[in-house]
Amino acid sequence: MRAALATVRTWGHLVRFSHSVFALPFAFVGAALAAVGHPITLRQVVWIVVAMLGARNAAMGFNRLADQELDAANPRTAGRELPAGRLTRGAVWTATLLLAALFVVASFALNPLCGALSFVALLVIFGYSYTKRFTWGSHFVLGLSLAIAPVGAWVAVRGGFGGEDALVPWLLAATVLLWVAGFDVVYACQDLDFDRARGLHSIPARLGIARALVLSRLLHGGALAAMAGVGFAAGLPGIYWAGLLGIAGLLAWEHRLLRPHDLSRLGLAFFNLNGIVSVAYLGVVLAALWMHP
Repeated sequence: MRAALATVRTWGHLVRFSHSVFALPFAFVGAALAAVGHPITLRQVVWIVVAMLGARNAAMGFNRLADQELDAANPRTAGRELPAGRLTRGAVWTATLLLAALFVVASFALNPLCGALSFVALLVIFGYSYTKRFTWGSHFVLGLSLAIAPVGAWVAVRGGFGGEDALVPWLLAATVLLWVAGFDVVYACQDLDFDRARGLHSIPARLGIARALVLSRLLHGGALAAMAGVGFAAGLPGIYWAGLLGIAGLLAWEHRLLRPHDLSRLGLAFFNLNGIVSVAYLGVVLAALWMHP
């Protein structure tokens, strides 16, 4: 039993399962807003969750495979499961392909359009792992990878992109893209020296930490503007706007924790506060829909 639990922990750590908190709440936001005026079933919710977890964890497995050599050379990541030899490439490849297949099956179980688009989604989320080798825009590709979540959930419920509120899923996608890119820029600051030495591309490596942190703030400001656009496009009531002020406060706090010469609180800023932001936004949207269905 202990060996089985240890194996589960090893796999969970490989794919950073806890980081599902970043995208999954936004998938639920997309589904909840799509369900306004349209029936949503428990079956759809279950398959959305299965699709999300399959895609997200397949992407992480693929990323660890693509970056194994780089991870081994970077002191910060040398202890990861593949470089440390706790898992084999064959095992990770098998798990990654099974998770990708699960994502495709779940997508087709939702509707044919989701199924067809699942292959495009896999190209994006797998392709991200190679972008830092040739462009500092890799942060935006990561944002795009996670931005698929609310759009996919919208299509899962609606079966398409039409309707008077058709702008909503794209504003949600813009929210996620800008928010994720913003905090990934912060995360990349800790690898600035390694990235420059290895010829890898990132915004901190290109601009330096001080200007990268400024750009991160601007991106999060853009994410808040996109959230405001969601509120207008979906006709959400006052509680949504009150909640949005709270989320703006969380993002402001995140950036107050970081200084160009002091990234000691990066873990709190990156994981804890951004995890709270995604869950809080879901709560705000659900409260707004409950008060004004």
